[in-house]
Parts: sequence; C-alpha cells; structure tokens
Amino acid sequence: MAPNTTYLTAEGAKKLQEELAELKGVKREEIMERLRFAISQGDLSENADYSSAKEDQAFLEGRILELESLLSNVKIIDNIKAESGVVNIGSTVIIQEEDFEPEEYRIVGSQEADPANGLISFESPIGSALYQKKVGDVVQAETPTGNITFKILKVK
Repeated sequence: MAPNTTYLTAEGAKKLQEELAELKGVKREEIMERLRFAISQGDLSENADYSSAKEDQAFLEGRILELESLLSNVKIIDNIKAESGVVNIGSTVIIQEEDFEPEEYRIVGSQEADPANGLISFESPIGSALYQKKVGDVVQAETPTGNITFKILKVK
C-alpha cells in the first residue's frame, strides 16, 4: 500500500467530497457572516462573539485542508482487484470465534471505519490480522482487550 494514500469506498469518497463542498460554501459563509457581525460591534479585544467565530473559522479551515489532503490522493477500494477468497481492502469477511456466532465485517480505509456498524479499518488489529488471509485460515489478532483467535468462514 502506498504511503499517504487514502483508501475509501466510492460512497465514502462521495461523502467526504460533499462535506468539503458544504464547508467551503455554506459553512464558510456562515462564519464570515458571524465575523462581520462581531466586527461591527466594535472593540474586538473583549468581544466573545469575535473570539468564538475566529476559533470556529480556524477549525473549519483546518478541516477543509484535511479533507483536501485526504481527497488529493484517494484510491477507491471498490476498484482494487482482489484474488478470490483472499481478504483485501473492500472485502466483506465472515469470521467466527470459538463458541460465538459468526460476525460479518467489511474491510475499509481508516477514514470510514465504524466497527459498531461492521466497518473495520485494514489498519486496525483485526483488519491487519485478516489482510491477505484466506477462507479457512485461523487468525490471531492482538486487540486492546487481549488476543482473540477466529476462523475466516467466507470472503466476499
């Protein structure tokens, strides 16, 4: 995997592009309006509205820069060619720990990870343990709560 590459699904890339457009348009204009109003009140040295708007502006501009950086080197994981039955970025994997029900996860980039909804980063302990493994492999992952061992039942 290339350094500084952002791995996203097409859906994830679209969401970030929409967020960037909203930040550069509507949100930036809202903050500029707040700044204009605060400046019109006079003395800026003790103006809480002005200080708050400047802080929000700094946060907004930082997020814009972050999104532009992420989106400047995106690799859409839906387009990654994967060997059949081998876990790769974009794969959906069904795993099972001993004595537990099978669990299904989709391997995604770190920007889209949402473990509670079955999206795990390929850089996470479980995601990296699964990466490039095959159906039938027994895999061990070192997680913050301890080591877990599971078997790969299916790769889609």
